[in-house]
Amino acid sequence: MPLIVVMEDDAATRTLVASVLRKDGYEVLSAENGLSGLELVRHNKPDLVISDVQMPLMDGFAMLQALRADPAILHTPVVLLTSLQERAHMRIGMTSGADDYITKPFRPGELREAAAAQLNKRHMQAAVQTMAVEAAVQAALEEQKHRLARLYERKLAAELSDKWPAEDAAVQDEKFSNATVLFVDVLNYASLAEKLSSTELGDVVRQFYNNAGDTVHLFGARHMQFIGEGLLVVFVDSADTSSVNHGLRAARAALGLVDSARRVQQFLNLRFPSHGLPRFDVSVALNSGPVAFARLEDPLHGGVQILPVGDTVSATLLLQKQANKAGWQIAASVAMLRGVTGAVNTGGRALIALPGRTAALDAAELLGLALA
Repeated sequence: MPLIVVMEDDAATRTLVASVLRKDGYEVLSAENGLSGLELVRHNKPDLVISDVQMPLMDGFAMLQALRADPAILHTPVVLLTSLQERAHMRIGMTSGADDYITKPFRPGELREAAAAQLNKRHMQAAVQTMAVEAAVQAALEEQKHRLARLYERKLAAELSDKWPAEDAAVQDEKFSNATVLFVDVLNYASLAEKLSSTELGDVVRQFYNNAGDTVHLFGARHMQFIGEGLLVVFVDSADTSSVNHGLRAARAALGLVDSARRVQQFLNLRFPSHGLPRFDVSVALNSGPVAFARLEDPLHGGVQILPVGDTVSATLLLQKQANKAGWQIAASVAMLRGVTGAVNTGGRALIALPGRTAALDAAELLGLALA
């Protein structure tokens, strides 16, 4: 049974946190300040610490600093509790060694998700080891290159058709309570179009998206479709991919897309050395949550088209635009990252305002896979 130490000076909040965690089967020890809480950690070696920031005798930051300085407990994951008024403290907490934070007031579900994510670290690190090494990935790409290219071209031809909904299509919609959505867009597309002919631009874009199609299919994408110059991909758990969850496969695909963009840049350097082209680069967003696949009838061409819908999808498209402005090449919502805790490395974290939405989205920059 995992052991969690809770540090919180407010008795009501302390009781609430302990009650929620105990209902989930965790053993909980509580302290009313950071000093006594640190002693509990040193004597009991818990699996997780959940600590308030503002506490008497020793605040959460001082406790965190002391914990990270003690070799016996320095690897203990720590989740900080902070109020919205203390938003400036979030960056301090994360750079001081906190693994996650929750803003107060919080819902019990947020607390459960954050605790489960941190306790899941070892499992996710083992999952990283099950991923194919780079050499195996390259070999698989070569082996499947021609088959995937034909499949990609068929999917592209089908999904470029306009879609019209049928009245009875909703009853056949497929719904997933949790999936990961990836959206990748080509940066500087307008500048490239200005300097290249339509044929040349077509060759460049085709080279990238052929590689992109191979990459997302290799990592078990359930669905992909084009939106303008961008590509929308959905990953779900299935029997074929039960060893690695959809979030980790999406993260690996996102990193592969960034590598594909680098290879296209090398191609541009060789093919058009004197064109003065802007750098070919991409921006990627990842988000997890409920997704539905709406089945749409095409009265002109016949057949059924699939359209991913839901707030998770729309938030992913908005996140890509806003995160690109912040200079993040791969942005991932915290909802997605909590599903791959311990398996990836992240950089900056921020609450990102999304146009048309009342609440900001908690997100971070995805840098790469964690070393096992």
